[in-house]
Amino acid sequence: MYEIDLNCDMGESFGSYTLGQDERIIRFITSANIACGFHAGDPAIMRKTVKLALEHDVNIGAHPGFQDLVGFGRRKMELTAKEVHDIVTYQIGALQAFTQAEGGKLNHVKPHGALYNMAAIDPALAEAIAEAVYKINSELILYGLAGSELIRAGERIGIKTANEVFADRTYQHDGTLTSRNEKNALITNEDEAVNQVIQMIKQRKVRTVGGDEISIQADTICIHGDGENASLFAEKINEKLLENNIYIRTIKRR
Repeated sequence: MYEIDLNCDMGESFGSYTLGQDERIIRFITSANIACGFHAGDPAIMRKTVKLALEHDVNIGAHPGFQDLVGFGRRKMELTAKEVHDIVTYQIGALQAFTQAEGGKLNHVKPHGALYNMAAIDPALAEAIAEAVYKINSELILYGLAGSELIRAGERIGIKTANEVFADRTYQHDGTLTSRNEKNALITNEDEAVNQVIQMIKQRKVRTVGGDEISIQADTICIHGDGENASLFAEKINEKLLENNIYIRTIKRR
């Protein structure tokens, strides 16, 4: 039997600006990564999204990123490891407060955007993030790119980790995601995206942009909630996973 967690980045609206399909897609996922106000979101949106997740019995995770609203946290910033540690601590603390205030419990932490991708290959940044999570609560789960430095840092420090794979992103030979600056970064064909997910779960392999296959571990799948047909795709991937005897289950913290 195969099992998988489905996660989605949420709470990315800001003020009067609405982004994503949170209220529709929440029905099809098991974990929500909630923006903490640096790359997206604001206090009111954080509270609203926490309540939405609790209403649907969806795991709540902090989604810390660079302080870059204009660039949506997708632009690289030159921060020291100590600075990264501090901004991650700050953002986790903010979401943890909202979660506790609504009677919930924080389950995991998943870095966002450029911070996520940089920590996937930079041991110092990865260690800074893992250390911040560990110091706040060693029972939290650290979500990171499958097989990345972030996963290794979490394992070294002694926290539970979840290897994350992506339904709609292409992969390089070293297991990193193709940069969004490249034309072939995104998989826009839904059937192709679903097939990639099933292969990663069942065969533990993924085909790279170069055409070869590499090994990969899939504990949780990220489905993006800001696409035009995001909720329809979330529903479709649920159906296809069940058809292939892959059961959707949450990853519980220690």
